[in-house]
Amino acid sequence: MKTKRYLIDALIISTLIAILVYVIVRTTLFLFAEYEPLEKFFAIILIFGEFFVLIHGFGYAINVFRTVRKKKERSFVPGPLKTKPSVAILVAARHEPREVLENTFITLKDLNYGEKSVYFLDDSSEEKYLREAEELAKTYDLILFRRKTRHGAKAGIVNDCLKTLTQKYVAIFDADQNPLPEFLNVLIPIMEQDDKLAFIQTPQFYTNIEKSRVARGSAFQQAVFYEYICEGKSTQGAMFCCGTNIVFRRDALLEVEGLDESTVTEDFATSVKLHAKGWKSLYYNHAYAFGMGPENLSGYFKQQFRWATGTISVFKKLIAKFLTKPFSLRFNQWWEYLLSSSYYLVGLAFFALMICPIIYLLFKVPSFFTKPEIYFLAFLPYIVLSMSIFHGVLSTRNYRLKDLFLGQLLGVAAFSVYIRGALSALLGIKVTFGITEKTKGKMLPYIKLWPQIIMLSLNFIAFVWGMNRFIYEREPAVLVNGFWAFYHFIFLCGIFYFNEEKK
Repeated sequence: MKTKRYLIDALIISTLIAILVYVIVRTTLFLFAEYEPLEKFFAIILIFGEFFVLIHGFGYAINVFRTVRKKKERSFVPGPLKTKPSVAILVAARHEPREVLENTFITLKDLNYGEKSVYFLDDSSEEKYLREAEELAKTYDLILFRRKTRHGAKAGIVNDCLKTLTQKYVAIFDADQNPLPEFLNVLIPIMEQDDKLAFIQTPQFYTNIEKSRVARGSAFQQAVFYEYICEGKSTQGAMFCCGTNIVFRRDALLEVEGLDESTVTEDFATSVKLHAKGWKSLYYNHAYAFGMGPENLSGYFKQQFRWATGTISVFKKLIAKFLTKPFSLRFNQWWEYLLSSSYYLVGLAFFALMICPIIYLLFKVPSFFTKPEIYFLAFLPYIVLSMSIFHGVLSTRNYRLKDLFLGQLLGVAAFSVYIRGALSALLGIKVTFGITEKTKGKMLPYIKLWPQIIMLSLNFIAFVWGMNRFIYEREPAVLVNGFWAFYHFIFLCGIFYFNEEKK
């Protein structure tokens, strides 16, 4: 085990050095190149895309390093407490399918914890769902909670209910999440160990990965986040709430006036407030709840758009908070929060990385002034080492290469959704909260996938034109850019793989 850990340590350190070398080489070339105005414009676009990927790659490597170096997680053996504190279990829903809710409430009632009360926070407005909510409450002995005035979407109804609670702890689940019977018996004793622990977050895993390609790809995107990233953040006291499969200390929520209602990612924004008040958080990496992932591109795009808009809106607030109250969080917490909240700028970064090779191949506008051998000497060590870390460490936890690739492929297909979400947040365009669809649904009309189709076509055209250029010019830089155009074309073809119709 020690030998394996040392090998991973060496790989991570080598990757960090390779990133540093590439940054130095790339920055030097950028500063000393003699650009024309148009060339400089595209050079800036390209360096933005590259540095974004490098910074987040650096953050991922650091979190892996922290995780493999941390002391073995303290063992908490489920067992009887001297006094079992009371727990309010909240499930907020609006127009959710009845069968989805029934599965959730069955598992909640089966939780092996006596001092619990299950609250159904029904925010429906249609008669059909209102009637079903009352039937479910009666069948499963739920406390049905409704509010008179809608505000703040899910955060709003949770806050309204929170004001009526007296329990010490509050567990929150999404409408499709099914916890195992020992969920509370495992987590509540941990909460009882530390009065400053505001919440414990557990991972989300999808059970419907065999039902659709989208659900499978989405599940393995989640897995990347819930493994080393969350564990690394937790070691730095910067693990944030993910909205479900979580236990809160009610006093902590009350101190920050409940969940943040100013954003559609209320969980992320609330975590910042809690940490700024000196509360702690913990990530417990054991699967004690299972849910459903989106089964079609429509549902997946809605989910990703909501997450992108919400986290980047928080990113704007974090920048302002950092400038005005730099000591409200510790340095490592600032680093982790700024890294997480800026992640969904990935759509803009990916567009930058795609458009520059296209412009070079079609219009001979070079945005990268260097000899190919210098490029490869600086870039290849970074890409080889970073991909080795990504796939290598996850393979130690039994994730297969093809499944991780599927998650990456699905993320690329959503690049335009991330761009739209980022621009909406940066420009302050208000968006509404929408639930992630749980139904299989139909294929998206390809007219709605026009950004992906256009970029796919441009990459193919640029690749073909570039190969013709190489035949006559014999310029190695054409091959480099031609490779990236073909690479992006192949990844964007994934849109046809995921846009399937499920009956």
